[in-house]
Amino acid sequence: MKALRAVAIAAALPYLALKLAWIAGSRIGIPEGSTLLEHRATMIFANALTLLMDASVIVLALLLTRPWGLRAPAWLLAFPMWAATGLLLPIMAGFPLQLLVKALGGSVDQPSADAGSGAFLDDWVFGVVYGGFILQGLALGALFVRYARDRWGHLWRGRVLDLSRGGSGRGTAVAAALLAVVPAALHLLWLTGSAFALNEARIEERTTDFYVLEALDMVYLGSAVAGGLLIAFRWAPALPVMVPLALAWLGSGAIVCWGGWLLLASVVGVDDIARQPTAGMLLTYAVQMIVGTLVALLGARFLGERSGAVTAAARCPG
Repeated sequence: MKALRAVAIAAALPYLALKLAWIAGSRIGIPEGSTLLEHRATMIFANALTLLMDASVIVLALLLTRPWGLRAPAWLLAFPMWAATGLLLPIMAGFPLQLLVKALGGSVDQPSADAGSGAFLDDWVFGVVYGGFILQGLALGALFVRYARDRWGHLWRGRVLDLSRGGSGRGTAVAAALLAVVPAALHLLWLTGSAFALNEARIEERTTDFYVLEALDMVYLGSAVAGGLLIAFRWAPALPVMVPLALAWLGSGAIVCWGGWLLLASVVGVDDIARQPTAGMLLTYAVQMIVGTLVALLGARFLGERSGAVTAAARCPG
């Protein structure tokens, strides 16, 4: 545990150092002509926000490994960990796949250090930042699995077959599945090469990287919907209970957090007409957030009911 905690904290330090440097006015890793230099106030706000987000990794690493962490209210740990999962998972899955695609000769949209004017960040920044995120995700994930198993493992023991047949939240699960059709359809269109509802900048940036991320977006969306339906309708009775819960946790976190992040990035400090989000893009991000929120609430409700049932059974063993 100490080693994993040290890895999580150490992996956060380079990112925090970069953010502090940029807030202070340094241009390290930012080439001339980068769009990051166009809006100083927006850059400071965004860097301060992401600095606080990454600093929370250190707090979570301590909370998951110190005795006082076991006394923390469930929501105080579960929500930040769900959000951290949602933000880190797409990077942990997407960045290695993008590197693989690049190694196999695919086209990529990651700016090059010698790309000249207009490059976003130097190449080395992506390696340092995303590499650190991957290490943070792996370390935090391992710590959380151990912590959750010790504190709440009784809530997902057994198989779906062992649950009561009358699953709650069926309306919520169906609503999430129906709403998911909208972003799923748009992601499928973009994955198959359509430029429908994309802005000019995204159309020009459709490299292999773009298609990898679109495919992963569909995976996250499908995972969230599948987890919600499995929890609500008790399908696949042979599955361990932890499987639909994991699908709901991972999928809902990814589509809510990245949907929210993309929505925020789309509407803050975008002066370039070519980069202004279309109605279709905004709709995709917003509906994804709604779908993920519904699935997350469904999972929380299931765990709450399961906790009550387990507590009642413990009090009345006969």
